[in-house]
Amino acid sequence: MTVKKELTDVDKDRIIEMAWEDRTTFDAILMQFGLKEQEVIDLMRIEMKPSSFRMWRERVQGRKTKHEKLRNFREGRFKCTMQRQINNNKISKR
Repeated sequence: MTVKKELTDVDKDRIIEMAWEDRTTFDAILMQFGLKEQEVIDLMRIEMKPSSFRMWRERVQGRKTKHEKLRNFREGRFKCTMQRQINNNKISKR
């Protein structure tokens, strides 16, 4: 398995959260954390219970929204009106 070892627990938690989100692509995870799709899958396999991993794999396998090139939309990402601009996945200070 090829999961990068320099990831913090906070990074791992955020990657797992992003992987569960339907509209967050693997490309977004690659851009923010440098993990390819297979590395995300390996991380999920290591960090999750086997039953949760199987449920996640069944959910995302073949899902068009998880792959930038397969999407039929380019814009329309949900953003909360209370959320300020995000830089490197951290909400900027006021």
